[in-house]
Amino acid sequence: MTAPAAPGARSWFGGGSGSGSGSGSRLGSPASSPQLGGGKGRPQPGPTGQGQGAGQGPGPEPLAPPAAAPGHSFRKVTLTKPTFCHYCTDFIWGLAGFQCEVCNFMSHEKCLKHVKIPCACIAPSLVRVPVAHCFGPPAHYKKKFCIVCRKPLDSLAFRCEVCELYVHTDCVPFACSDCRQCHQDGHQDHDTYHHHWREGNLSSNARCEVCKKTCGSSEVLSGMRCEWCGILAHTSCYAIVTPECTFGRLKNMILPPNCVRLSSRNFSKMHCFRISESIHMDPDDGDDAVDTGPAPGSLKDAQVSTDSGKQTLKIFDGDDAVKRNQFRLITIPRIAKTGEVVEAALRAYFINEDQREFELQTLTQQAMTDCTTHKKGGPEDGGGTSIPSMFKESIPEAWIIHAKPKDHEVIKIYPAWLKVGMAYVSIRVDKESTAQTVMKEVLPLLGRQAESLKNFRLVEVLMGSKQVQRMTLTDEELILNRLRDIRKTSIRQMNQTRFYVIENGEATTQVNLFVGGLPPQLSAEEYTHILKEDLAIKTNLVTVSHVYANQGAVVLDISCFSEAERIYMLIKDTVVQDKQLTGIVMPEVMHAKLPPDCCPLLVFVNPKSGELKGRDLLCSFRKLLNPHQVFELTNGGPFPGFHMFSKVPCFRVLVCGGDGTVGWVLGTLEEIRHKLACPEPSVAILPLGTGNDLGRVLRWGAGYSGEDPFSILVSVEEADEVLMDRWTILLDAQDVENTENEMVDPEPPKIVQMNNYCGIGIDAELSLGFHHAREEEPGKFTSRFHNKGVYVKVGLQKISHARNLHKDIRLQVEQHDIELPSIEGLIFLNIPSWGSGADLWGSDNDARFEKPQIDDGLLEVVGVTGVVHMGQVQGGLRSGIRIAQGSYFRVTLLKPIPVQVDGEPWIQSPGHIIISAAGPKVHMLKKSKQKPKKGTGSMKDPKIESSGGLEGEMK
Repeated sequence: MTAPAAPGARSWFGGGSGSGSGSGSRLGSPASSPQLGGGKGRPQPGPTGQGQGAGQGPGPEPLAPPAAAPGHSFRKVTLTKPTFCHYCTDFIWGLAGFQCEVCNFMSHEKCLKHVKIPCACIAPSLVRVPVAHCFGPPAHYKKKFCIVCRKPLDSLAFRCEVCELYVHTDCVPFACSDCRQCHQDGHQDHDTYHHHWREGNLSSNARCEVCKKTCGSSEVLSGMRCEWCGILAHTSCYAIVTPECTFGRLKNMILPPNCVRLSSRNFSKMHCFRISESIHMDPDDGDDAVDTGPAPGSLKDAQVSTDSGKQTLKIFDGDDAVKRNQFRLITIPRIAKTGEVVEAALRAYFINEDQREFELQTLTQQAMTDCTTHKKGGPEDGGGTSIPSMFKESIPEAWIIHAKPKDHEVIKIYPAWLKVGMAYVSIRVDKESTAQTVMKEVLPLLGRQAESLKNFRLVEVLMGSKQVQRMTLTDEELILNRLRDIRKTSIRQMNQTRFYVIENGEATTQVNLFVGGLPPQLSAEEYTHILKEDLAIKTNLVTVSHVYANQGAVVLDISCFSEAERIYMLIKDTVVQDKQLTGIVMPEVMHAKLPPDCCPLLVFVNPKSGELKGRDLLCSFRKLLNPHQVFELTNGGPFPGFHMFSKVPCFRVLVCGGDGTVGWVLGTLEEIRHKLACPEPSVAILPLGTGNDLGRVLRWGAGYSGEDPFSILVSVEEADEVLMDRWTILLDAQDVENTENEMVDPEPPKIVQMNNYCGIGIDAELSLGFHHAREEEPGKFTSRFHNKGVYVKVGLQKISHARNLHKDIRLQVEQHDIELPSIEGLIFLNIPSWGSGADLWGSDNDARFEKPQIDDGLLEVVGVTGVVHMGQVQGGLRSGIRIAQGSYFRVTLLKPIPVQVDGEPWIQSPGHIIISAAGPKVHMLKKSKQKPKKGTGSMKDPKIESSGGLEGEMK
């Protein structure tokens, strides 16, 4: 900032690039990091490197933090086991190393002056744009390290579903809100994105983009990775990498964050990214949270020191922690200075402030809310006066940290309108300072002195790791009182609080909410009436903007945040006509801002497919792409995704699931095609089902078995576009006289779409038996091998069936009657793969028929004589019986017969089945035979660190 300071104003400027991303990253060039000053922080030792560190006990004194080591409190320690340097990753030879007392950063003495990674205690101050994380369910992760305490994840830990952040359950409250910024929400939006650096958890063979040497380590948290483009670098090299991020190898298929807008003030990140919360566990919720070691926990799990010369204390950081019974444990000598105890307590909460500004107050074990202020001893006492002790052998003492009252204080004010870099103004406030007087002093320093105070407001931002909360302060709000209240609630919370000066914009509030599960085939007025009856929507705030009558879904435009939140929460508990409603917060894609060469990928994942690998793929694709372009099909189906992309002029689709899932998405695409700006998007397949016949034909493989998700995306980008026929099947049950001369009541006609094949008879009967077995025990059908075993078992039970299907059906091809041989099953083929890869048509030349193609407008009709014949086809010993080839078919059923279409079976009543071509051909993507090109851009780490390797990471 270059604006001149007002005469006599007590203010300082601090500036820096942070991560330089608009994406919430906290790591940036040390030379441009924000100044840590303004009256805060511990007194720094003298220039000799050794000094009078406040509150240090006997032993080596702490070192002065080198200029390149922001916030660390290094102390020389004796090594008792093999240890590696967190800077250079080399082994530390000898018995001495240097460890940060707060974040456990370990270093050689020679590396101290080069350390650039900030300590966890000051990390919140380096966040460029605060963005909360989306923590999934706790799990065990191999060879991963906590971003806060830098220790291995030997116990349950959390992983962010959007970025590559791992953290212990008890370290979650201290993690920075530095997730990727994946959309614009009206707060510090950026059009240019810089690298979003994340430290550590690289594979041991990762290579630095700058020096081309190995930068990963399986021993320590080391190395840097951009979470957008995947570029890798040493901690000593990443600062010289060009700051602008081009999104790397996948840039053409990533939905640019600056092209997505979402008003998300009242919604959590889990809601914004449609991440299932049914298995989400919040480590901060409830009074029964149990953690071990120096963490919040119950008394029975507290680890009490057995050393007679030491005692263990329970430390609460404020009134909120006392109410929740969440504390951290510290172990101190029984004879200790008050300053030493306060220092240890602050370090336990990753607070890097002067211990003289705080005091400890005791809490009785009988009444945790009754505090007795301790006035004996202090940092000036100098002697060995110990804190009065109520210590009992099995019960640690309980203390609460309180900030001493101040008559004045220095706070940082951030201008929210900055588009590049990061800067703040440090302002001294006293008992008379209000939000209005602060803005009056700040605006001239920011060059906005000519503007009216009415055009601005002061906003308090709490940068929690799981939620970023914003609160506008009233003009009369006393700032010093506000700071006191925050510290009384939680000392740690004060460390995560910022104040922003924000312009009062004219932007109108608009939240788009997709509502599914409504009765189909109604008008917009009828849907509005239902929503008024069941959700009590306010029509002056809510309008129905889009109607998908066939699917029973609408999109609501809501002009009030609180109304949007109320409706969203109410939908979860609302049932209409015995059907549960679903609600999805929908972002808006600003298609006019998309780059000309951008063709984003719309990803649909069925998490129940593929031995449950779908859930891991969801996490991987959210990290490799923009999470807004990844949709979970069990949450609203494909319609929300197509609606979000309806105005995108060019996009592709990736469907992760079995053949049934692919058919579901293609059917939805056919219904919504006329409302899309890109009516014919190309569709790729990641096969997760049991048969995966369409995936085989398009060269995507027989089934997913843990391949690198990044390589899959590269293959999708380089795939060849092909056309494929789709077929409409009309099922028209009529008053047909069956073989017993009895009249059968007709069923209403219905239409289904076919992509792969349609089976009548024994083939469908086996599918129906498998379907019933899966419905009885769905938990057992998570393995492709088990599923095929059930098919075999069902087939053996049907092996003795008689061949009489030809007596129960009639077949017409192109309006010509076809005489059927003695068969037990009749199958119509659209693709040259059936029953998990079998070639039912065969490869022999036959002058009667054309060579089958997936886009020739023809179906092949094949017969099988029974289960044994089907088994021989599966083994490659025989082919089916070629019967006909054509484009229009009529099958007459004389009695109820099993029918299956693309693996979905049912019993079809007597009547007619008419099969004909279904409109335009669908555009599919066929995997190229050539190996994926590496390209010239940066690539993600080959091990997909963001997904944890799917197979290898999860225990």
